[in-house]
Amino acid sequence: MAVKVSDVRDIIDAIGGKDNLQTATHCVTRLRLVLEDDSKVNKDKLAANPLVKGQFKADNQYQIVIGPGTVDEAYKVLVNETGTTEASKDEAKAMAAKKGNPIQRLIKLLGDIFIPILPAIVTAGLLLGINNVLTMPLYSKTQDGLVVRFMAYYMHH
Repeated sequence: MAVKVSDVRDIIDAIGGKDNLQTATHCVTRLRLVLEDDSKVNKDKLAANPLVKGQFKADNQYQIVIGPGTVDEAYKVLVNETGTTEASKDEAKAMAAKKGNPIQRLIKLLGDIFIPILPAIVTAGLLLGINNVLTMPLYSKTQDGLVVRFMAYYMHH
């Protein structure tokens, strides 16, 4: 699908004009925009645009679904029309992170710390659970656990 410059201009108007745009980037299907003021977005005007397949806000970025292939063209036109510099996804994320209130930034910081070590925490918990099942007394507190009984059985046979 060819991108009409008029459709991209309508998107720029619907997001509150080029003055409301801090930075822009894109992924495979979406324009990812960091805006000065999200309340200036005219959602109905965006929804009526034939280029726009959907829209939502996530991680302090306003994301407009355009579609694969077409989003590249739309992004180039957006950059030309607004005069904004092209930004990477990481630059846009960093810019969006600055917009959040202190509580959002704290939660994001905690997430950035704990998400990478989450698999290790889960693995440790599973190993502890397996250890407890194998070493717990079977019927009463005076009996040996499963591992001890298994070893004793095979030592005598």
